[in-house]
Amino acid sequence: MWSAGAPGPLLGTGRTADVFALSRDRVLRRYRFAIDATAEAELMRYLAAAGYPVPHVYDAAGPDLVMERLHGPDMLADLGRRPWLIPQHARTLAELHDRLHRISAPPGLPVAVGADGTALGGGTAVLHLGLHPANVMLTQRGPVVIDWAGARVGAPGADVAMSYLILMTSDTDLLPPWLRLVIWWPRAAYVHRFLAAVGDSPWPHVASAARVRIAEVNTRPAEIARLLKIAERAAASAG
Repeated sequence: MWSAGAPGPLLGTGRTADVFALSRDRVLRRYRFAIDATAEAELMRYLAAAGYPVPHVYDAAGPDLVMERLHGPDMLADLGRRPWLIPQHARTLAELHDRLHRISAPPGLPVAVGADGTALGGGTAVLHLGLHPANVMLTQRGPVVIDWAGARVGAPGADVAMSYLILMTSDTDLLPPWLRLVIWWPRAAYVHRFLAAVGDSPWPHVASAARVRIAEVNTRPAEIARLLKIAERAAASAG
């Protein structure tokens, strides 16, 4: 779709993709790996038609996805600046999970699978599998969920489990040092309130979701160590 060079100013970079400004109203999300963004674009259009808050999609081809430019901070950054909003933002994240899990997956959406290749919990709901504060943009039209490349079909509790694991174990080194410090200490309070508000229990899925997270290529050694501890505790509780 676009030449290999930067099409505009770099707005942000994540573990798998870079986001470039095209105009005040549009951005280009470009994956750094051999990912075809057309399936992600189709899912976002499907979710938008179902009334779920996602960016508007304009075009997609190969690793490039042109979509609406969202104006506003992500929830993680907002928590760093305004930690007193922990209860409100935790409820918002729970509501976004619950709303998503009421949507039946479209035909062709891949099934969520565990590290051993078997289905991760079963079920027919759309799962984001990365629905955490950094993927929720706070805009004038309300919270909008981004980054749908990993979406799958499966059990809602598996999606909650993955969010719980990301919240509890992920490094925040992409944030400025001062923001990492203020984010770390209220993390447990946020997670507690999120789990109290969300409709589906993560606990039957935590151990298997942790193994999925451990097997991902972008998971870092320190994160793997935390995930192993949580998986061990979950397996012991189940036993």
